[in-house]
Amino acid sequence: MAFVWVTLIKIGVTLFWVMNLGSLLTWVERKQSAVMQDRIGANRANIGPFRMMGLFQIAADSVKMILKEDWIPPGGNRFLHTLAPMVSVFFALMAFAVIPIGNSLTIGGQEISLSIISTDVAILFVFAMLSLEIYGVVFAGYSSNNNYALLGGLRASAQMFSYEITFGATIIGLLMIYGTLDLQEMIRAQKGLIGGFYPRWGFFLQPVGFLLFCAAGLAGTKRNPFDLPEGESEIVGYFVEYSGMKFGLFLLTDFLETILISAMVTILFFGGWQVPFLEMFSLSPLWVSILQIAAFFFKMTIFLWLFMLIRWSLPRFRYDQLMRLGWNILLPLSLLNIFLTGLILMIWGK
Repeated sequence: MAFVWVTLIKIGVTLFWVMNLGSLLTWVERKQSAVMQDRIGANRANIGPFRMMGLFQIAADSVKMILKEDWIPPGGNRFLHTLAPMVSVFFALMAFAVIPIGNSLTIGGQEISLSIISTDVAILFVFAMLSLEIYGVVFAGYSSNNNYALLGGLRASAQMFSYEITFGATIIGLLMIYGTLDLQEMIRAQKGLIGGFYPRWGFFLQPVGFLLFCAAGLAGTKRNPFDLPEGESEIVGYFVEYSGMKFGLFLLTDFLETILISAMVTILFFGGWQVPFLEMFSLSPLWVSILQIAAFFFKMTIFLWLFMLIRWSLPRFRYDQLMRLGWNILLPLSLLNIFLTGLILMIWGK
C-alpha cells in the first residue's frame, strides 16, 4: 500500500513540475524573443495594478483556449480529430516517467528513487514514447480533410523518421563508454574527474555526440529551424483545422518535447543531478538531495534557454536542406563517431 502511495505522489510531483514548466515556456518564448528583438514583449494581461512582467498572459491564454469553439471540419474524421492531440500530449508526458531529477531520498528508513519508473532500459523507453508521439501529428493531418494539414502530417512523419535514426545513433558512443541503458546508472557513471579536473560527463567524452544529439533532438521537437511540419508562412501545418484546447494541446506537446530533450541532454552529457566536488563538503543527506535536484533543474534551464535562443535566431530550412542535413551529414557523422569511440576504447581501454 505504501508503494502505491509513493508512486502516486511521484506521478503528481512530476506532472506538477512538467506541466507548470511547459506553461511557463509559453511566456519565456515571448519574453525571450522580445529581449532579443529589443521589444517589451507580453505585458498587457494584468490583475489590477499587477503585471508581473506579463506572467498573467499564461492564464489569459488558457482561459481563451478553453472558451473558444471546438470546431471539426466538415468531412473530417471526428474520432481521429479528437484523439490526435490527446495522443501527442499523452506520449510526451509518458516519457517523463523515467527521468530522474535526483539520486534518491531516504524517508522513514525507506529509500525512494526520484523517478516514477526505475528500469534498465530507460533510454529505449524515452525513444519509444517520442516515436509514438508522431502518431498524433499524422492523425491530425489525416483527419482534418485538408490538403495543407495532410502535407504537414507527411512532412512530420518523414522528418521524424529521418532524424530518429541519427537521434539513436548519437548515444551509442555513450552506451559503449558507460555500459548501461538505465538513465540513473548513467548519471552515477559520470561521477568522478578526468585528469583530476574535468568532470566525467558525457560532454567531455563525446563532444561530437553532444552536438549531433542536440541537432537531432531539435528536429524531433519540430521547432525552428526544423519546423517544416508547421511552416506557418507556407502550409500552416498539421494543426490548421484545430482550435481551442485541442490546438493548445499540440502547442503544449511542442514545449513538453523541448523540456524532455533538455532533460535528456542534461542527463546524458552533463551529469544529470551530479554536482562536481560536492563530496568535499560535509552536508546532511537531505541537503545533498536538495542541491542535486537544484543542479538538475539549473542545467536543464540553461538548455531550455539555449534551444529558445536557437529557435529565434535561425531561419527555417528548406525541405531538401532538412533531408540533406539528416541523411548526408548528421547520420554519417554519428556512425563515424561510433567507429572512433570503439577504436579509442580498443586502444586505450575503458
